[in-house]
Amino acid sequence: MAYYRSQGAIPPKRHTQHRTPEGGLYYEELMGEEGFSSDSSLLYHRGIPSAISDAQVWELGDSLDTAPNHPLVPRHLKLHDLFGDDDKDVDVVTGRRLVLGNGDVRISYVVADKVSPWYRNGIGDECVYIERGNAHVQTVFGAFDLRQGDYLIIPRATTHRWLPVVEGDEGYIEPLRAYAIEGNSHIAPPKRYLSRYGQLLEHAPYCERDLRGPAGPLLAEDIGADRGEATEVYIKHRGSGPQSSGGIVGTVYTYPHHPLDVVGWDGCLYPYAFNVEDYMPITGKVHQPPPVHQVFEGYNFVVCNFVPRKVDYHELSIPVPYYHSNVDSDEIMFYVDGDYEARKGSGIGKGSISVHPGGHAHGPQPGAYEKSVGVHYFDELAVMVDTFRPLELGEAGRAVDDGKYAWTWVGGKP
Repeated sequence: MAYYRSQGAIPPKRHTQHRTPEGGLYYEELMGEEGFSSDSSLLYHRGIPSAISDAQVWELGDSLDTAPNHPLVPRHLKLHDLFGDDDKDVDVVTGRRLVLGNGDVRISYVVADKVSPWYRNGIGDECVYIERGNAHVQTVFGAFDLRQGDYLIIPRATTHRWLPVVEGDEGYIEPLRAYAIEGNSHIAPPKRYLSRYGQLLEHAPYCERDLRGPAGPLLAEDIGADRGEATEVYIKHRGSGPQSSGGIVGTVYTYPHHPLDVVGWDGCLYPYAFNVEDYMPITGKVHQPPPVHQVFEGYNFVVCNFVPRKVDYHELSIPVPYYHSNVDSDEIMFYVDGDYEARKGSGIGKGSISVHPGGHAHGPQPGAYEKSVGVHYFDELAVMVDTFRPLELGEAGRAVDDGKYAWTWVGGKP
């Protein structure tokens, strides 16, 4: 979105000489969207951004393979069963496991305690939600300190790495639990929240004050690294991979210098963080539809928050959702915290995902509809992704499907 920032050393005029203290030139890189026709930033490097000394295949194997949701049923996926106490030395990049995916978006989950390799997604933007734990993220734009409830939006082709914070004042603390939404497009605030020039409008549930940019510039020596150190960067990109994985392949570049070499940058394209506590929910006299909970959007998918809030105040209101058919979309709800009224009795709890596919009418569990009458406040926190093409089940989704959820509206499978 068009929200200008500037950090570090940049020249007064773009595309002009920017000299190092020794008299040489910094190397200007334009990082831009839509072929010079949309948001961009200019980064000034100490080393040549194009210089690589090696390239090897990053074997993704069958980790991105998916299987259709057929026969078509709603599903309950128990994400907290994916990683156990013995799963150590897992990082956010290579350790994430694919839960659901299609040609527009992939949803993965990881419980990480290890520093990731340097990484760049060359396919689309990433939106990573921190379910639990803390992390330090280093990028070529600068660094972030992330905590529970943070979203981090990472533009396509941003080189970065994840450092989970697993040591506290009293020793080992809980590992980082991250929910990764990888688009094949850019991810941004909904257009209806923005002015024609890109400012968040008065009716938006958050504003620019709530967005945290990177702290920087961040250079190799700032993290105790040698600026001339050859460094590997893992890259996801389009290729001739199997159709089941969306044609996604991986490459590992070796750069002859450390990737943290940007002395300054400016523009409107950069990573930013946003905490769900800063989202101001929109409520109404009767039940409001899911678009009022929207926080981000990509091509053919949207991301919504369901946060603790006062609910419908009409004297005859029914606060839980009415039954609805997803004619055009699959609805994926990740239950993070609280007590989700509409799903009581289904087995769904913290760490669960419900999959309500297009073509299936769904709504509250038996009894929840009547029990919600007179309720004035919902203490719930969930992240929803709605897609406009069918989602298929990834390896992780197939592994933790409870096999029972589809029959909970009739009290169990006959």
